[in-house]
Amino acid sequence: MSDKPGIFKRIFSKLWKIINTSRIIFLNLVFFLFVIIFFSAVFDDSDTVKVPDTAALVLNLKGDLVEQKRYVDPMDKLLSESLGQEEERPEILVTDVIDVIETAKSDDRIQTLVIYPQNLMGAGLHHLQMISDAVTDFKESGKEVVSFGDYYSQSQYYLAASADKVWMNPNGMMILEGFGRYRVYFKEALDKLKITQHVFKVGTYKSAVEPYIRDDMSEQAKEANKAWLDQLWSNYKRDIAEFRGLNAVDFDEKAAQLLEKLQQADGSFAEYALRAGLVDELRTREEIRKDMIERVGKAERHDSFSQINFLDYLKATKNPFPVENPASDKVAIVVAKGTILNGYQKPGNIGGDSTAKLLRKARLDKQVKAVVLRVDSPGGSAFASELIRQEVELLKAAGKPVVASMSNYAASGGYWISASANEIWASENTITGSIGIFGMFMTFEKSLSELGVHTDGIGTTDFAGLSPTQELNPQIGAIIQTSIDRGYKDFLTLVAENRDMTTEDVDKIAQGRVWTGAKAKELGLVDELGDLDDAVAAAAKLASLKSFDTKVIEREMSPKDLFLQNLLDNAQAWIPQSASDEAFEGNKALQNVINQLMVEYERVNQLNDPNGIYSFCLTCEIN
Repeated sequence: MSDKPGIFKRIFSKLWKIINTSRIIFLNLVFFLFVIIFFSAVFDDSDTVKVPDTAALVLNLKGDLVEQKRYVDPMDKLLSESLGQEEERPEILVTDVIDVIETAKSDDRIQTLVIYPQNLMGAGLHHLQMISDAVTDFKESGKEVVSFGDYYSQSQYYLAASADKVWMNPNGMMILEGFGRYRVYFKEALDKLKITQHVFKVGTYKSAVEPYIRDDMSEQAKEANKAWLDQLWSNYKRDIAEFRGLNAVDFDEKAAQLLEKLQQADGSFAEYALRAGLVDELRTREEIRKDMIERVGKAERHDSFSQINFLDYLKATKNPFPVENPASDKVAIVVAKGTILNGYQKPGNIGGDSTAKLLRKARLDKQVKAVVLRVDSPGGSAFASELIRQEVELLKAAGKPVVASMSNYAASGGYWISASANEIWASENTITGSIGIFGMFMTFEKSLSELGVHTDGIGTTDFAGLSPTQELNPQIGAIIQTSIDRGYKDFLTLVAENRDMTTEDVDKIAQGRVWTGAKAKELGLVDELGDLDDAVAAAAKLASLKSFDTKVIEREMSPKDLFLQNLLDNAQAWIPQSASDEAFEGNKALQNVINQLMVEYERVNQLNDPNGIYSFCLTCEIN
């Protein structure tokens, strides 16, 4: 019998070799194509960003101001950019904005700073204050700051108001609508779907779960929310009045007041803003273009004024490979931004394991003598919060002082991870407190019963059949509530021991209630008011450092991610900009409501505390 393979086997064998060889060739071609693009981009300086000899720096911020950017896979970003697809919510590092302004202050090529906040999407009042402080410092150079836009949102106007001159289009619009906290409530909808809500909480003001158990905001929640919203609004008006030379009592907070003044301005919001002193002049784009050409000269390549935008100036002036002094002492900065979740999380969220690992890295670094924990979080998992707090305690035990620096939010779990720090610093506009605990889950036994679906069986204990398809045993519910009560007690004890207070005193200002940073200082929950720089200086002082450098401790990128990131940064000039850069999408009311519902669902859905216990302030965000 012949050992020679059959004809079909030989045909398929050859086909496979052809396919496999083609696959290898294709992959190699793709790889070498990327290598060619990368090195061409690196060594070709034809698209190198150059700052004109005389120019205006245009602060055209596009996206949300953040402490830390969320993780985006470099390959996904590269493919999206190459296809002309933009991020739905781009992010801008606050530190990058401040660094750019500080660099431009002493850059003789920059004659004027132009604030163009038209595409700024989201920003906390604390971040806006930080940038406006940098603008104020920039003015000390003697250089002028102007701002212009077709319209201004409330956040956009805060930045614009810090300029020497504020211009707006004659057909533009702006309303300072104040701050509010409105949520979607859906208890009635859940009842119609026969979904049973099981809520376990401690704290009169712990209103995070109210949308699931009510169809309106409770009086206690309204009382608490009004207190901190009024304080933020008062701070906002104070700053605008100072920028514009106005009186803080002249703001039109009643519809009747605004209507009367709008009618006097013949229905023009732009004219109303001019008469109210909110803007200096109403100018068309052409008038602004001509004025700016007179100030800084005409651009070489296009029919506009000589300018360089924020991102280009950042790229031209920021060292992509900062050199670290290997001999100096360090104050480490660990950013804790986002929802606190269990396990390892990518930047943009706080992971119990991943953030604890960063703190541990700082503890084991011999050059690090002190640590600043920069917190911008409404909280989340109680278990993950405790893991992070334990690392703070270990840092202190290692002789390395820790200063918690609160940004826009440091509430619930955000306060938990801050509580053990040697000192707590906050902005006057920080939203903090919300010391409380809750647990929540739903069961669907009634919904399923309507469909004719039932669950039954036998178990050796009362816990064996615990399932969302069955009714909750009241005694198990009592067990869960007991655990929640213990969690709240632990929270009170933690705060009391670290703030030199009694648990009774803490309980009076806890109960899930939210406070501004200024009020929290009065209550003893915060030591000092100040920004990140103040916190760094405080940490250095605690460590008796006279000379030091700061060092940001962050997640290290893999070699693959580093390669792709460098490829993206250097090849962006090769990728055409999307035609939608200047597009403006109108309001889509129904879509906004649906998005709000999806956000509420996603917030609850992502929570992954192993014990189902959360210290989370869902009421802290401003509409």
